Amino acid sequence: MKSKLLLCLLLLGIVLTTANCNSKDDSPVDIPAPVIPEEPVIPDPVEEPHKEGVFNYKTFDKQKVAFGGEQKQNAEKTVQLPTDIELVQSIKMYVQFDCPCNIWDVFANVQVKDPKTQVWYEIGRYITPYGKDSSPLKRGLEFDVTDFKSVLTGTVELRIFTEVWGSDGWLVSVDLDYIYGKPDFKYSAVTPILQYNENSLKGVPYGENHAFDLEKTINVPQNAQSTHIRTIISGWGHATPNDAGGRGCAEWCFRTHQIKIDHQNAFPHVLGPIGCADNPIKAQRGNWAPDRAGWCPGMAVPTRIDVLKDPKAGKAFVFEYAFEPWTNNMQSSADNKQAFYAISNFVVVKSHTPIEKATVID
Repeated sequence: MKSKLLLCLLLLGIVLTTANCNSKDDSPVDIPAPVIPEEPVIPDPVEEPHKEGVFNYKTFDKQKVAFGGEQKQNAEKTVQLPTDIELVQSIKMYVQFDCPCNIWDVFANVQVKDPKTQVWYEIGRYITPYGKDSSPLKRGLEFDVTDFKSVLTGTVELRIFTEVWGSDGWLVSVDLDYIYGKPDFKYSAVTPILQYNENSLKGVPYGENHAFDLEKTINVPQNAQSTHIRTIISGWGHATPNDAGGRGCAEWCFRTHQIKIDHQNAFPHVLGPIGCADNPIKAQRGNWAPDRAGWCPGMAVPTRIDVLKDPKAGKAFVFEYAFEPWTNNMQSSADNKQAFYAISNFVVVKSHTPIEKATVID
């Protein structure tokens, strides 16, 4: 009886074990879900604040320029200017000069350095008054320097020069207004053609043989939609023979120059009266009122803009600056018997698409 009971219990154990091994559990298994890393939150790009109106930038502030001892006729300064230049409609430059006021009317200018070529560009020229400051002008002399947008941006080196020969000199201030708005073309680039403008006596000799190269070939980029020539020119000297009224060259003799394009007269430049007696800086301490040939003491030298009817996109053209014929007889009684024209010419190209500079070839 006991043996049968043991046998039954053994058989029952086998049956239960087999049942457990073959059973199927359909209940859900609690398996941990995979950890998915969260994507980093990327903030929306910060947009530059929209600019409207006029933004002013100070550069030189009553910088002394003088001659003798440790004093210099020029000064340089590095400044920070806007980088969103495509949104700028125009740039105006203002030059003020305070006393001590040198007694003579002399050549003066402002330049900017092209960071790529390290070449200085003349962006404005003026003649100092005889011993008077610029206080009759609220902001000083005004210059439109929009043509130089492509270099008046970011970190910029500026230079001022005044051909003063006294230790009194001048205190020169320069500031720039960046006027935001829709420009005529979004992109522009500027290239020097001629720059014989180191000072009044380093210009092109007039009425005599010289080795100055006044003819260049200019290659215009393919996408140019507008091309123009920017010129500043002023004459010095009391060379003879005089014109009627005792007008020596090149300060007093009225002349008509020509810019030639492909050897044809294209743009006349009349160097005649511009109204010296109407100068707001009156009662100067010298011979300020009589008309010079294209400039006046205490005024900006005019900037001449000549727009090509055909922008010459993707083409080359020949540029030449031609003086009206005249021969210096070297008989002047002045200490300097020569006549000089200090000149700068630039070619400016514009487009609605990014544009490279025109290239100038000798």
